[in-house]
Amino acid sequence: MSPAGLLSVLCVLRVKFENAGAGLTGLGPERHVAAMGREKPSFMERAIAEAGAAGRRGEVPVGAVVVDGATGNVLAAAGNRTGDLSDPTAHAEMVVIREAAAGLGAPRLDGCDLYVTLEPCAMCAAAIGFARVRRLYFGAYDAKGGGIEHGARIFDQPTCHHKPDVFGGIEETRCGALLKGFFADRR
Repeated sequence: MSPAGLLSVLCVLRVKFENAGAGLTGLGPERHVAAMGREKPSFMERAIAEAGAAGRRGEVPVGAVVVDGATGNVLAAAGNRTGDLSDPTAHAEMVVIREAAAGLGAPRLDGCDLYVTLEPCAMCAAAIGFARVRRLYFGAYDAKGGGIEHGARIFDQPTCHHKPDVFGGIEETRCGALLKGFFADRR
């Protein structure tokens, strides 16, 4: 396992340990109690919901959410739309990066976090780097098409100008089950 992969596993385990007694779901900063004293829903839960909606539309069920790291506000949420838009680049990550950047009126998402249900491909990983995303949280690993921990390993390349903090395996079982169910139904 690479040092980055080991660090990711250790961070996930630390967060799980910290929250074991709190009864909170999800991983990442959204799992903490909101300022008003109410538990906020998990941002990964929102990404999973977007993935489910994409699957019901006949798209590969991948969902993504961009969150302002300072405020916890969701800036964009979407599922895959490649078929819907007849656009091979309309992966969930690309859709939310475009929407969040347009909403902010800036080409970079400094201080923003991205939650996605599947390890981003090389194209999306490069866009994440170009957008200067602060933290990337992803669900299922993708041994065939992933570009973070598998395949091109974009953030490990010397030509990569920005590497976000990466946390993989968040709700991995649920995220993987969405994909497996989708493809099983098509066989």
